[in-house]
Amino acid sequence: MSEREPLLPQRQESQENAEVTVNGTDERPLGPLEISRSTRYGILAGLWTATFLSTLVPTMLPMISSEFNKSNEASWLGTSYLLATCTFTPLYGRLCNVLGRKGANQTAVLFAGLGVLMCGLSSNMEMLILARFFSGIGGGGVFTTSSIIVSDMYSIRSRGLTQGIASVFNGLGLGLGGPIGGLITDWLGWRWAFLIQIPIFFVSYFLTSWNLNYVTEGAGKSTTEVLKRIDYLGSGTLLLAVGSTLLFLSARYNESLPWSNSSVIATVTCAGVFAIAFIIVELFIAPEPVLARFLLKQNIPILVGCSNFLVAMCNFSVMYFFPMWFQTVPMTNASMAGLHLLPNSLSMSTGSMFAGWVMHKTGRYKTINLIFGMFPFIGASLIYHIREDSGPLQSWLSIIPLGFGNAVVLQTMLIALLVHVPEDAMAIATGFGQLWRGIGQVGGVAISSAIFQSNLEAELRQRIHTPDAEELIKRIRHSARLLSSLPPEIQRHARDSYDISLKKVFFFASCSTLLAYLVRLPIPDKELEHRPRRGPGEPAPKPSIPSEPSSSTISVAASPFASDDEDEDIVAADQPRKRGPPHRRLSTYESAEEVLGDLENNRIANTGRQRL
Repeated sequence: MSEREPLLPQRQESQENAEVTVNGTDERPLGPLEISRSTRYGILAGLWTATFLSTLVPTMLPMISSEFNKSNEASWLGTSYLLATCTFTPLYGRLCNVLGRKGANQTAVLFAGLGVLMCGLSSNMEMLILARFFSGIGGGGVFTTSSIIVSDMYSIRSRGLTQGIASVFNGLGLGLGGPIGGLITDWLGWRWAFLIQIPIFFVSYFLTSWNLNYVTEGAGKSTTEVLKRIDYLGSGTLLLAVGSTLLFLSARYNESLPWSNSSVIATVTCAGVFAIAFIIVELFIAPEPVLARFLLKQNIPILVGCSNFLVAMCNFSVMYFFPMWFQTVPMTNASMAGLHLLPNSLSMSTGSMFAGWVMHKTGRYKTINLIFGMFPFIGASLIYHIREDSGPLQSWLSIIPLGFGNAVVLQTMLIALLVHVPEDAMAIATGFGQLWRGIGQVGGVAISSAIFQSNLEAELRQRIHTPDAEELIKRIRHSARLLSSLPPEIQRHARDSYDISLKKVFFFASCSTLLAYLVRLPIPDKELEHRPRRGPGEPAPKPSIPSEPSSSTISVAASPFASDDEDEDIVAADQPRKRGPPHRRLSTYESAEEVLGDLENNRIANTGRQRL
């Protein structure tokens, strides 16, 4: 024995023997940076297929609401999805640590597939709204787990490029969802627009099951321990707080109920109580909160979260109301109005790819954020100044700076967040950023809807004074399709009212994106490295003395297109793969239990001692 060998070698030798075959070949499971390119591409194909499907939601609300004769509840088909996404998305950061990357991703895919199946089989509006809620539980998880898994497999400098490619699938889903859904609806009915997605969910599930088997540091946990570590109380109070806020905005502004109405008082009171309860639970009660305490103590995560919130509000305010402007002011048909969002989707995909490529080449993110971060404000301002007689250039191209700039911002802010937290905190930080983004999505739809409805009612009352004005105003507010059947004079008043009210929404969007730009200014630049980083407190790698010559090296993927030869240049060739005890678990960073435990409280993990 030498001084380099352990004093208790039996357990180590038995584990090494389990990893080594008869001829001495190392067959232990590979880590995320060691898997082959074909395996990486198989994982990405499975992830991005589900990402594409989660955005491929057909725009069939008029037909659905007509079939169920409940057009007043049609808005909840979108709101319920966003509510679930906002509430459950941050949980997937934790689930990736306790269930593993594969388990968390497949849980998200199962919920998304179940929700889509329920949508296709729904027999009433209430069941359809519930189905959309289930879809939101899975849809938000698909995005979060995809970001985390990509961050596992690529260096910090290459993640932006890979995430940019992922955004192409997202953009295609957003841009093609309406036309494809409309075609399927016309040919087979709106139910088949949902049901036809089910086989592709199976493809995504199969690809991840087959390929997503890499291992990362940590030990596994039993099912009981996994369930104990989920922040049920925090998620529940967040759900009730956001849901109560939506009900308040709907009752006060969409239904125009007075402040003295019991429904308005009850919903606004519940919203405040549950919001305070959520903060108390996250700060003082939850052992592993969805709103990680250690991130709240750092400036960069807070600034990134605020930026995500404001950017998401801007995006969803425009996405939900930009097509409506074309339907109600120039009076174009619904399909043509929906196509005006296609340039936004294409520019978002291009912006994501551009940001990823620049960060990969330069290793910096601050400069492009400062330059292209002003594009969304320019785009929102162009949309605000759009007129009924505007030419095709302004009508079709004014939204491009908005999509391109916001895509650059979201990509650079994700990298800025990840590069300023320990590697072990990556999953939690990703969920943290998605939480703020989800709240911004819900807020963008709800707040802009309240702004629109309150201004529309006021503008209509100023212009329409017929004997049946009260009933007519109510019908115009709740059905944009009614405008085409109105008398010319009343129609002109209604179109002007829609124009002014929608411009208030676009002004709100421009203010949100300008404020987001100002919030991002203090975020510092930091050089992005190809090598994986160690979190605080992690020991430096020990020099290893191989027992026999080995030509295998750990391959760090520099980019999705890097060849194996190019990858090998990143890590020194004199670092052979070590065959130590596999303190690992399939597709999870379980070492976060120790690292995050130390970060979030003052106790030393697995001891009863306090940190000095």
